[in-house]
Amino acid sequence: MNEITKVSQITYSDLASYIRLVEVEQDDQNTLNNLLNVAKTFIQNYTGHTEAELDDYADFVIVVFILVQDMWDNRTLYVDKTNLNKVVETILGMHSINLL
Repeated sequence: MNEITKVSQITYSDLASYIRLVEVEQDDQNTLNNLLNVAKTFIQNYTGHTEAELDDYADFVIVVFILVQDMWDNRTLYVDKTNLNKVVETILGMHSINLL
């Protein structure tokens, strides 16, 4: 996997490597691309940042990987805010601008 410092650099193949998916079929590729979009949208909604601003925070990269792995492992296309991974919650909390 290449060094990734921006959310916009993440590809389905990076995600496949992270979740240790050896063979990536077209259905898997589509699912990973969808999960990537869901993770980015979740971060935007949680923090109040726009998609363009996600690249300003290198630590959002690991948040995307963690969210995608969790959604892949559970095969669900939603994230439950009441049961959020502590690493994800901490990083997103540090950058939240919509605390109302």
